Amino acid sequence: MSQNPDTPSSSSTVQAIAKNFRFTGWISFWVQLVLGVVSAIIVLLFAIFSQRPNSANNNPGTGFGVFLAVCGILILGGGIYLAYRYTIIGNQLQSPNPKNRPRKSETLEVLRLGLWINLLGMLVTLLGSQAIVGTLVARSISPQAATTQLFDPTRIISGLDMLVVQANINTVSAHFAGLAVSIWLLNRITRS
Repeated sequence: MSQNPDTPSSSSTVQAIAKNFRFTGWISFWVQLVLGVVSAIIVLLFAIFSQRPNSANNNPGTGFGVFLAVCGILILGGGIYLAYRYTIIGNQLQSPNPKNRPRKSETLEVLRLGLWINLLGMLVTLLGSQAIVGTLVARSISPQAATTQLFDPTRIISGLDMLVVQANINTVSAHFAGLAVSIWLLNRITRS
């Protein structure tokens, strides 16, 4: 990967970049996958248990927040795929035949796509988090909350509510991991 975007450079530089792609791609893949699966399970449990009648979780703000959380998890699927693709690019860069290696411009496009997907995922998930936390705060500080929490189960903030907040934090963390790896790899390529 030389200054000229489409011409090969020294073998040692290409091998170092290939090693970086493979190593950081696998780290990003597994971090995003684990955090994404945990978040998906929590949001699925929330969806199942919030369907009960008189559930404290039947709130329009929470519903919109959970919808955005699900969207963030789906976008995370794209980030996980791109992290896996980084490992494939690393393997292709190790090819002894320069014709089998991806061009620098193609590699940069994949990295930019990874940046945009993870930024979009972070934005959507943060908006979902704001909606969920906003409804929880509204529930906890409403004037009648102090007197009705003992009698009205819709005013109680449950552990499941807090788990959904944790799921959103996990999803944001997963997107951050993908974003950090994409930026780091982009930096490594543009310096070579």
